[in-house]
Amino acid sequence: MTQREPGRERPARPRSPYLNPAMAAAWLGISPRALQAHRSNGTGPRFRRHFRNIRYHIDDLDAWSRATARASARRKGGTP
Repeated sequence: MTQREPGRERPARPRSPYLNPAMAAAWLGISPRALQAHRSNGTGPRFRRHFRNIRYHIDDLDAWSRATARASARRKGGTP
């Protein structure tokens, strides 16, 4: 077993649609802390808890991103 640098995330398994919080935040273009805040407030994308690990499905991230973009456009008076 090789040692990893402290704080370095393990890469996703090849062809795995599930991302850890750091990878999901990068996918969405937000900070991991912002994603954590959304998860705590119940306003973030759907997630799954596998034992103590939190995972996000890529389709759920995309759906949440589209929904928040539409909601933002409606608040600003734009078209969805």
